[in-house]
Amino acid sequence: MLSVPTGMPYLPWRDPCEATRLLRYALHRQGFTHTYQSNGTGMSVLSVLTDLTVWCKNGLFVWHEDGHEVSHPADDPVGAARLISRHYRRPAPEDDPETTAFIPTDSLRD
Repeated sequence: MLSVPTGMPYLPWRDPCEATRLLRYALHRQGFTHTYQSNGTGMSVLSVLTDLTVWCKNGLFVWHEDGHEVSHPADDPVGAARLISRHYRRPAPEDDPETTAFIPTDSLRD
């Protein structure tokens, strides 16, 4: 745990472990429920998907999208989760109208 001077308010994003924990919770709310967090000195790593790992260090969440490094302030885990979800969340086959086949019924309705 990082030492904090007496009288200084506790700011979770200054602690990479805590900031990553908050990101993990935000991602769980977005449907990413199988995550793994590992903490080290001055940094924390969150494995979200086989092709997505998020590092938290120096006040930033850092990950790669399509070969490019993306960073987002660690004081906004909900915003980072939203960005990650927009890029990595793929619709389930039953939610995608293009992949849902028409199933004929005996109904007389048009």
